Amino acid sequence: MTAQPSKASTQTLCPCGSQQPYNQCCEPIHHQHSNADHPEKLMRARYSAHVVGLVDFVVATYHASCHAEEHREAIAKSVKSRWQMLQVLSSSVDDGGKQGFVEFKAHYVEDGTPYCLHEKSRFVTEEKNGETLWFYIDGEYPKIEKVGRNDPCPCGSGKKHKKCCG
Repeated sequence: MTAQPSKASTQTLCPCGSQQPYNQCCEPIHHQHSNADHPEKLMRARYSAHVVGLVDFVVATYHASCHAEEHREAIAKSVKSRWQMLQVLSSSVDDGGKQGFVEFKAHYVEDGTPYCLHEKSRFVTEEKNGETLWFYIDGEYPKIEKVGRNDPCPCGSGKKHKKCCG
């Protein structure tokens, strides 16, 4: 799959929070799905795809059983949210390398209200065209938390939300 990033420059840090340049982190995965050789890498690339506006990549990296194409409009709306920060809390692979989990918090703003999506996502592998690819299949019911005025700002500034992005 070939993707054309629309918002991130190759000179900027990757939106996934890895502290690596985008062109050395998630961009290669956006261009070639098989570059995600671990579920955490795919999760980070899916988050970055939200930031840089790659709806096609997000849709393509859902497992076929999710019927993501049928939900393209909702996925596109999600991509249009203002994504601020990703925190990967844990990641693991089990079941003989066929299944993996990534727990994360993704901070975003939608319609002017800041939220934190906390999810433990499940990823599975599938063979396609001779390659082993990771796909998002489901997650524990997402816990969405509204960010309070006196909470730390989700942008990571260290300031209270009301003194920063609030």
